[in-house]
Amino acid sequence: MSPDLLQRLMAARAAKVPLALLTRLPDGAQLLVPGDAVPEALAAEAGAAIAADAARNVTVGHETWFIAPENPPLRLIIVGAVHIAQALVPMALPLGFAVTVVDPRRAFATEERMGDRVTISSDWPDEAMAALKPDARTAVVTLTHDPKLDDPALEVALRSAAFYVGSLGSRKTHAKRVARLTEAGLSEAEIARIAAPVGLDIGAVTAPEIAVSILAQIVSARRGGPKKRAEA
Repeated sequence: MSPDLLQRLMAARAAKVPLALLTRLPDGAQLLVPGDAVPEALAAEAGAAIAADAARNVTVGHETWFIAPENPPLRLIIVGAVHIAQALVPMALPLGFAVTVVDPRRAFATEERMGDRVTISSDWPDEAMAALKPDARTAVVTLTHDPKLDDPALEVALRSAAFYVGSLGSRKTHAKRVARLTEAGLSEAEIARIAAPVGLDIGAVTAPEIAVSILAQIVSARRGGPKKRAEA
């Protein structure tokens, strides 16, 4: 790898910009996409590898390339160190999510309750979210049922590039939430991004079951599946 290409790759990693490293076989010539000029078909293959988060060999014309995606880490930001969060955290970790739990209530947001493999923030949710800067590799879930905590986080998340934003609560609760967020100045399109009631409709009742439904919906959103519950 040339010093220039390495420098560009490291800069992209620092900036959390998704890209792909292309290596031509068998001579080892390397390119970065986006950034370097490549044929349209090869650029499309690179984009597909980035989206799938999986390396692949492709042949374009008479050339064979190995495409290695260089994606920022997946992140899950959970607002509310509640029972559902306790169940959701250990399920999300094996799927490659770096998990941050945000809750200014210090009695809830503890390592004893959330585990030692998560980042815990006791900042007010809007401040925490502004510092965390949700990107296209980030899912956000609010679980507190408290508008003073959930709404500030949602205001930031819905204006970010987060690929998933979900919020716990019944349809009645969500209708009130929509009214508050509208009053706060969010657009109809921004508010429509919220998956609410949160989670796929699997009849979940217990905290672990609800956590399964939420994580399934997050995976579905990431992989291009349906994000909304089926209407009754």
